[in-house]
Amino acid sequence: MASRRRQGESVNTDKKKRKTKNCVEETAELSSIVEDEQVKRTVKEAWIQRTPYKHGDLELDCHPFPHCVIKNFISNETFVENLQRELLGLNFHNKSNDLYKFKQSDDLRKRSEPHIAGLRSVLFGRFRFWLGEVLGVELEPTVDISCARYEYTDVLLCHDDELEGRRIAFILYLVPPWQSGDGGSLDLYTTDSDFQPQKIVKSLVPSWNTLVFFEVSPVSFHQVSEVLSQDKCRLSLSGWFHGPSLERPPRHIEPAVPRNPHLPRDETLLLEWVNPVYLDISYQEQIQEEFEDSSEIQLKDFFKEEKFREVSEALQMAQIQWTRRGPGNKRCCEVACLDSLPPCVSACWELLRSEAFFLLLSNFTGLRLHFLCPADDEDEEKEEKQLDKGDGDATGSSSETTSAYKSRKSEPSTPECCGEVRRWSHGTYTLLHDGEAAQAEYALDLILPFACADWQSEFGGFTCYVANEEDEELLTVYPEDNSLALVYRDKETLKFVKHVNHKSFSGSAAGVFYDFSFVYYE
Repeated sequence: MASRRRQGESVNTDKKKRKTKNCVEETAELSSIVEDEQVKRTVKEAWIQRTPYKHGDLELDCHPFPHCVIKNFISNETFVENLQRELLGLNFHNKSNDLYKFKQSDDLRKRSEPHIAGLRSVLFGRFRFWLGEVLGVELEPTVDISCARYEYTDVLLCHDDELEGRRIAFILYLVPPWQSGDGGSLDLYTTDSDFQPQKIVKSLVPSWNTLVFFEVSPVSFHQVSEVLSQDKCRLSLSGWFHGPSLERPPRHIEPAVPRNPHLPRDETLLLEWVNPVYLDISYQEQIQEEFEDSSEIQLKDFFKEEKFREVSEALQMAQIQWTRRGPGNKRCCEVACLDSLPPCVSACWELLRSEAFFLLLSNFTGLRLHFLCPADDEDEEKEEKQLDKGDGDATGSSSETTSAYKSRKSEPSTPECCGEVRRWSHGTYTLLHDGEAAQAEYALDLILPFACADWQSEFGGFTCYVANEEDEELLTVYPEDNSLALVYRDKETLKFVKHVNHKSFSGSAAGVFYDFSFVYYE
């Protein structure tokens, strides 16, 4: 981009320096639009009234939530170029979880590079005071700031930025000439009556030396769309100004997914569908031993080949109606309408819900998913001995605990399941979220993928299991044709499906695969 210099501006503006303890700090000069007192008063009034306003390089818009764009934020082009050079010389760390994938620098609050220090001073100083006056709120001296590099397939999915103390989010772009087709836009969402994100209604394309800021609120849902350019780097500085948080309504709790007991179908279905090796009792015992050791197993070539091929082909038929499920801060995936499934897909669905299959899963796992499944004698003996000693529950008396135990033995709970048929393609994912963590319980997950012969792990679409509030992955299940994955998770284990990225279109891959996803409860 050609340098843009206001008439009469000194070419040596960036030579102004201020001594600090560790370096000679370069002084950053803000755009004259920020220094204009009349503009500041008008922006403040527009912010209060929630009305749009545009003047020169500054534009305030209030749809879908208040946000402001300031072009040519730093008035001196040479300063910005040197700032970019310093930032590109930093060490970056790969950041990847359910919500994002990009490279991030360490916190920049203590960096001593002259232009980084200069920008920090002007953001933490003059610009912070300007923001405070515009919003009518006192912002704290503490400002979070770091540098992010987004390259091909990097993404930051839908979220609202809300965290205790965050009041204003900001992003300063230092990008090469950028078009909407390069991806990496800042997408803004509308919200529904439950304060859940609905749809993207505005996309801000990054541009050189442009600053965007918005108020962090219950409706400030946004994302950084996946970078599609294979040769450009979306470099930006971003962070938060801290101050009194806005009042937040109670978090929306989604209704529980309906569960159903097994369908009354006998072992004839198993003989028709399942690879005979998995119906051998001695082999089932081996599977159970392995499963009890690791709480997970993958059973390859699970279905008979002709049955698997028939379902794979049927899942690609146009008659199936797919519904995209949200909201975007929890998931973005496609689920089949059961009434539209071809006969063989419906038959597969019935198999996974059948009484015979519940019993088969019991034999594979040792879980009580069928009344014929033998109880774990060791656990019962321990529980009975504890009760004989008079050791009651921490929350109830010994007699109450004994009564509850006898009731459970005489009236065992009915095993149930819920499930769906899903289609995974570019842009689909699921996320960890507070509601899922609050409702987590012991369960057996079943994943059975179809039509993924050419699928690569770098495409995304794999299922990750993580400990609640921990980043470390406990287990990753990759899509593999006709490989039945069984995973037993406890109340502290959560799962997500990694965002399917643009690489899924590469090579011979069709860019789409399918799976049956079921959860079974004892």
